Amino acid sequence: MTKNGGAAVPDQATTTRTRTSRSATSPVVEQLRDRAMMLFVIAGLAAGVILWATGLTTALAVIAYLVLGIVIVVTAIEMAWDLLRGHWGLDILAVIAMIATLAVQEYVAGLIIALMLTGGEALEDLAARRASRELDQLMSRAPAFAQRIHPGTGQVESIGVDEVQVGDELLVRSSEILPVDGVLLSEHATIDESSVTGEPLPASYHAGDGLLSGTVNSTASFTIRAQKVAAESHYASIVRLVEEAVGSRAPMVRLADRYAVPFTVVSLLIAGLAWFLSGDPVRFAEVLVVATPCPLLIAAPVAFMGGMSSAARLNVIIKDGSVLETLAQVRSAAFDKTGTLTQGRADVVEVRPGARTAEETLRLAAAAEQYSVHVFAEAVIAAARARQLALPEVTEAEEVATHGVRASLTGGTVVRVGKPAFIEEVAGPIDRPALRAGETAVYVSVDDELAGLLIVSDPIRPHAAETIARLRAAGVAEIAIVTGDVAPTAESVAQLVGIGTVHAETTPQTKVEIIRAIRPRPVLMVGDGINDAPVLAAADVGIAMAGRGSTVASESAAAVITSNDIARVADVAHVSRRTVHIALQSIWMGIIISVGLMLVAAFGFLPAVVGALLQEVVDVVAIVSALRALQAFKGAQRDRP
Repeated sequence: MTKNGGAAVPDQATTTRTRTSRSATSPVVEQLRDRAMMLFVIAGLAAGVILWATGLTTALAVIAYLVLGIVIVVTAIEMAWDLLRGHWGLDILAVIAMIATLAVQEYVAGLIIALMLTGGEALEDLAARRASRELDQLMSRAPAFAQRIHPGTGQVESIGVDEVQVGDELLVRSSEILPVDGVLLSEHATIDESSVTGEPLPASYHAGDGLLSGTVNSTASFTIRAQKVAAESHYASIVRLVEEAVGSRAPMVRLADRYAVPFTVVSLLIAGLAWFLSGDPVRFAEVLVVATPCPLLIAAPVAFMGGMSSAARLNVIIKDGSVLETLAQVRSAAFDKTGTLTQGRADVVEVRPGARTAEETLRLAAAAEQYSVHVFAEAVIAAARARQLALPEVTEAEEVATHGVRASLTGGTVVRVGKPAFIEEVAGPIDRPALRAGETAVYVSVDDELAGLLIVSDPIRPHAAETIARLRAAGVAEIAIVTGDVAPTAESVAQLVGIGTVHAETTPQTKVEIIRAIRPRPVLMVGDGINDAPVLAAADVGIAMAGRGSTVASESAAAVITSNDIARVADVAHVSRRTVHIALQSIWMGIIISVGLMLVAAFGFLPAVVGALLQEVVDVVAIVSALRALQAFKGAQRDRP
């Protein structure tokens, strides 16, 4: 691993192998060993062909026994590691085939099988690196340096990005990558956010606006004040997610393994019958030569690496390839409301007074909301500042998860801000006003009376209704909103986006219970907030809307959307279905071709050497077929209205 911009970034040499790791060695050692073994076999095959052509059969036998003996022993050791992990591998057929070729003196065919086995792993590594190119590029773009302005002299010094401290003033020159999250100090800036959020057009910002690390300065130089250190900035969180994705074991190896036992049994049965009916043991070897199942071992994991890479092109980071297989089968989906179906950028549109005036209600609410992480808190504080209200001093504050915030002011006054049930605990029953779509009521109490309420508008995300429609068209039978917000607000949003089932005023625990009870399975959950972390982890597939900021939800989710486009949920579902379809096509193509060649060999029409060469062609075809998953994102783009 190398350090780049304060975040660990894998070297190209450490790109994760997509086959099951069968030993305790590191990926680098394993990769070097595979290459050395392949070169050793190539040298042995070349010598064997020359000896065979010149008729030196004794020397050919020595070379074959030496090369095949080493390959058989190494493969057997790897198989033993597999069995200790409870994994039945397909390499047993290749081992039996190599032993059979030695027994019947088909030495060249045996050497070709050995090359197929060792070369297949090298081809797989090459295809996996091609498939993970977008993930590698994302990590390689991590900012490495920052230009810090010295507070005393005003001089600019270049420092490593991991040396930046919160509060440092940084210079960002034209076309440079923003090193950390910060606040714009200059009057204006134009930022290219395409690599982080997926937005194709540059965005304009003004003094005081927040900027994300990893984005690119598209205008003249400007200055920012660092809000976070590099390791906690937005781009570093994306890099960590990508590292998890690249470091995960490709799950379609497991899917291929489902065919391992039946394929092995069928192959040995055909080979045994051919030997029994013909009385010629050479038939047994000829059948097993074309039964070696490298397409099954290679095609599926390469397809899944391609699918993960394709998702990355759509600004969706998939942490584990198994997510693709599960997501392709999803039959139910649940969405959080605030920040997921809605934009999470709320505005206070009205203040309705109760026991206190509108101005006093807003002032007290803003004082308490300073201690809340809810998306509405910033809107309430901004509304109070816009009216230049002086906020009272808070001596103690506590946020009650999914309910609201409780704050004690100087003098002992207790202010509550949150849901109606939270306020009713101290103020008794309260009336709930009629709201328009996208509006939410935030209630405020002072001691034991309702001070008033704030009407907050949180617009529905563009493409939300379209996303729901696309999921239904893809076979998702049950779609629900699971939110902590009040029922009237949740129901109005549900009606606009086309969702019929609403679970409102839920807690993190009840959200988990609802998701566990939803049928049919598997179930997808989409959320964005800290309170969504448990339910995202509990769902069969959890997708976090990270948008312009990383949250705890991103850590517990199986996939993370780094842009603000909810349509990416339907896009990645399409990529998943397409990837699994390509993987299964490649598996069955390998099985059908291998069985066909086995039957031809069983009747004596396929010499061992020719069969071994044909199997190499099948390997290449399988890899090329699997790499079609790299283009799955194009189908998702065409699928969008």
